[in-house]
Amino acid sequence: MAALDDPLLFLDVDGPLIPFRARPAEPAVAFDRGPAGENTSGNPLIGRLNPADGRRLLALGCRLVWATTWMTDANTVVAPRLGLPELPVVEFPDDEEEPQHGRHWKTRCLTEWAGGRPFVWLDDEIGDADRRWVDAHYRGRALLHRIDPFIGLTDADFAVVRRWVAAR
Repeated sequence: MAALDDPLLFLDVDGPLIPFRARPAEPAVAFDRGPAGENTSGNPLIGRLNPADGRRLLALGCRLVWATTWMTDANTVVAPRLGLPELPVVEFPDDEEEPQHGRHWKTRCLTEWAGGRPFVWLDDEIGDADRRWVDAHYRGRALLHRIDPFIGLTDADFAVVRRWVAAR
């Protein structure tokens, strides 16, 4: 269990946890099936979740926070399939101003939510403009780590986060 002073870990769902292609080296979970054999999750790619990712995320020593357009659905649909508890959810404002210079629309909101605390952000849409903006405007430590959306979280991604957390 993460302590209150542990770094935050902002977690996106589509791309990092649900890759756009099946993970060749990891088993996929079968769709949830209702009485008529239908996919009850509502998402045709939910079977690409790797249940081991939940255990691995919890072991990082960070306070996990959903930072996804799934919003609270991440707690009802994704978390149980990964063995995660209910997590806090970043509420993204609908009236966010259009980001400038290639910055992602989540960047400013996540830094405000972190409030100076160290944080990791795992997302498939992070770019150099986000890193530059955080370096220039955020007073705390931050690791913005882009996940390949076609592969999802890998051993190498977990190793990067573990090294960053250990270096604090």
